[in-house]
Amino acid sequence: MKSPTAPIASVRLAEHLESLRACRRCQKMHTPVVSGEPVVSKIVLVGPAPSEPEPALGQPFAWAAGQTLFKWLFETSGLTEDRLRSSIYVTAVCRCFPGKKPGGGDLAPSPEDAANCSVWLKRELTILKPELVIPVGKLAISWFLPTDQLDDVIGNRFRIWDFDVIPLPQPSAASLWRSLEPGKTLLHRALTMIASHPAFLELR
Repeated sequence: MKSPTAPIASVRLAEHLESLRACRRCQKMHTPVVSGEPVVSKIVLVGPAPSEPEPALGQPFAWAAGQTLFKWLFETSGLTEDRLRSSIYVTAVCRCFPGKKPGGGDLAPSPEDAANCSVWLKRELTILKPELVIPVGKLAISWFLPTDQLDDVIGNRFRIWDFDVIPLPQPSAASLWRSLEPGKTLLHRALTMIASHPAFLELR
């Protein structure tokens, strides 16, 4: 269900995304900017940064980690990826691909790049006024919560800035935390919390 101010938010969000896609403030990052669709939603899903294939695919969480993430959400909510993408605003801390490591794998965004890009996420939260934010991975979680220990935050709900935050671990195959205990149990608990959140229940 959309709020009475949804038409205004929709216009502001579309204008915001137009400005975002023209951003070139981080010289070391690789354009184009990767952005989700202008979905006015009570739920915001926040990833870390695009992986290498996502600039060409044109949306966040469009590669292997995204497939895992949407599988998790489907298994606990019954909602398909298409349904979720059309109902949730999908975004990230950094919007451009950070580049490759010399030995292989994607670089993590630098603190400078994350700080430069934070203005866009702050603006999106101001426009949407969400009821639920789902940060995925340590970089996104640390943007909202002052901790770098997944055991301390996954499986818990936090109330900050007038919305709930339910973190999820990185769905990348490189992350072993989610496959071992207590990670497996805490991940299941977090997904159950998300699926039963009032904002999420409205999607059904």
